Amino acid sequence: MQELTIIGGGFAGLTAAITAAEAGAEVTLHEAHRTLGGRGRTAAGPYRTNEGPHALYDGGPHWAWLKQRGLLGDLAPVPPAEALRFRFHHDGALRRTPPLGLLRQSLRSAERAPVDLDFHTWATGLVGESAARTAAVYSAVAVFHHDPGSLSARFVQERLHRAAGLPPEAHYVRGGWGRLINRMATRAEGLGVRIETSSRIDVLPVGGGPVIVATALPAAARLLGDPSLTWESGRTVLFDLALRTRKGDPFVISDLDEPGWIERFTAQDVSLAPTGQQLVQAQLPIGPGASKADGVARAERLLDLGFPGWRERTVWRRESVSQGRTGAVDLPGTSWRDRPAVDRGDGVYLVGDQVAAPGVLAEVSFTSAVEAVSLALRAKHLDRPGPRHA
Repeated sequence: MQELTIIGGGFAGLTAAITAAEAGAEVTLHEAHRTLGGRGRTAAGPYRTNEGPHALYDGGPHWAWLKQRGLLGDLAPVPPAEALRFRFHHDGALRRTPPLGLLRQSLRSAERAPVDLDFHTWATGLVGESAARTAAVYSAVAVFHHDPGSLSARFVQERLHRAAGLPPEAHYVRGGWGRLINRMATRAEGLGVRIETSSRIDVLPVGGGPVIVATALPAAARLLGDPSLTWESGRTVLFDLALRTRKGDPFVISDLDEPGWIERFTAQDVSLAPTGQQLVQAQLPIGPGASKADGVARAERLLDLGFPGWRERTVWRRESVSQGRTGAVDLPGTSWRDRPAVDRGDGVYLVGDQVAAPGVLAEVSFTSAVEAVSLALRAKHLDRPGPRHA
């Protein structure tokens, strides 16, 4: 039986573990944290928050894979009445409908969008400057970048098309993504995967077969001693609130003047907060010169417009900045193929949401994990030279 080691117990690492074990490999997974999940962890409560907004897109390859294994679990649909409380912040006011130019642009598939031209320039030629800017800003819900218009047109259009599609592709795991992670861990252990938590690996193991590194890219660069393992990502303020419930609060506020998104997650899943309270999570991408306070101030202005009396109703709040933890973004002239390769040579494979694999959001982690396992189990040369130190 072939041995395989996985370093990192997030969504990518668990996908790799299950895939390898199903193929008959003997798998050991190491997770430095005391619990599994990575960015898929859900807080224990009373407010069951994720690290920023989390959703599963049903158009991706991971959806069928999870469903076939019974891992999707109970999903939390958005009640029709709540869907009608979707608001757009445009030209300084909250509106019930988006600009027509945004809708027109979102209907285009990404196949004809150029890789080597920025989105704003390309979309301006199709729908005009104002609509192009609005479309770029809306795409931030799936890009997490302060200036989506400056990114590759192909990259942004794919995310815009899927994020704005009808019926919506986004679905919510009831109880938070931690429930999905727990189901994946149970599946892995049932297949014989040995999972070791609080197990930090600082030196690549030698002689135990292929190694799949399923950590964040900076951690992988340190472990592999390879400073070239970098890629562009976003910088985003995460602002979480628990509010006393008020009838009529919006479900979503999508900021079309600047990139930003506020979502009331208890609209679809009341289990995320105590009775009589609602959980609101916001993500506001900020530029290199902006501070956490700048992002929070923007969120507060949106809350003032859409959530009357929110300050007096607040029972809990949390603010943070997510730096380089929101997935890859592709600059003009680059695509997913240009990101750090999955196969690092010498039986080492790299997976995660910033590597050379197609898809959006968690799909990149999934696709790279499946590819890494396929490569690892096909590889004939498994021996590597001596240990590499961080």
